[in-house]
Amino acid sequence: MAKGWEVLNMLCPGVELTVSGNDYENINWHGNKPAVTKKQFDDGFAQFDAWQVQQDADKALAKSNLLKRLGLTEDEAKLLLS
Repeated sequence: MAKGWEVLNMLCPGVELTVSGNDYENINWHGNKPAVTKKQFDDGFAQFDAWQVQQDADKALAKSNLLKRLGLTEDEAKLLLS
C-alpha cells in the first residue's frame, strides 16, 4: 500500500509540502494553494502501484541501454563500481 508522501511525490513532484500520515487534511502546502485536490490525492493511491511499476521498468531500460552503449555486461559494471 502506498504512503501519502509517495502519492504526493507521484502527483506533484517538486512541490514543497509536509505531510503526516495518509490523510489529505494532514498535508501542509508551503505555497499559496494546494497542488492537488482531495479527489486527485485519494485517486492517486489506486494509481500508484502501476506508476511505480512503470518507473522501475523505465529505470531498468535506461540501465540496459547505458550498458549496451558502454559495451559492458552488468557484472562488469558492478566490478568497476566495487
